[in-house]
Amino acid sequence: MSESRTEPPGAARTLVLLRHGETTWNAAHRIQGQVDSELSPTGLAQAAAVAPGLAALRPVAVWTSDLQRAAVTARHVAGAAGLEVRTDPRLREFGLGEREGVTHEDYAERWPQEYVDFVTGRWSSVPGAETLQEVRARVEACLTELADTLPADGLAVAVAHGAALRVAVEALVAGTASEPSAYSGMTNCGYAVLRERPLRRSGEPRWRLVAYNRTADAGA
Repeated sequence: MSESRTEPPGAARTLVLLRHGETTWNAAHRIQGQVDSELSPTGLAQAAAVAPGLAALRPVAVWTSDLQRAAVTARHVAGAAGLEVRTDPRLREFGLGEREGVTHEDYAERWPQEYVDFVTGRWSSVPGAETLQEVRARVEACLTELADTLPADGLAVAVAHGAALRVAVEALVAGTASEPSAYSGMTNCGYAVLRERPLRRSGEPRWRLVAYNRTADAGA
């Protein structure tokens, strides 16, 4: 028998989904996928800038993709909040198969029609790429597990990647997965805020979107 929890009326868990800072490959316009690229000086500055505002939200947990661009970003946030980081490979970016490492310029020149599909979010055209359903399943499972560890009014930060987070937001808020996505990509160190529906009716999504692509410049 599962244990029931009594929660205060109106209590709501919150997830903050943060994209990593700019990488050297972002700056070089190179396809990353699951290649373990590092943060650029700009990306390090972005991570340092966003950390204090997220720490002020008093998170109780910081989880991150194990790829270093996310993990380093997460360490800035966790350090500002006085927390340890937990890494989880389920938060990784889409695997992009044969196109990882290719520059956008080369991609457009060598595979022009496929590149059009890629830049418009139709990634099923990419040879060897992870499927939308695979990414949704792993990221949604990880974030649901994270949320279930929180107290009734707790807040957690999850640091991941642009396309993976776009898929996650749509899945958690709308219960759908579309290609191309209904959501635009977040900027480097942009983040979304999802708040639990504390008194949701049967069949309603667990989460509602409070903010999307918020940045340090806009305040936490």
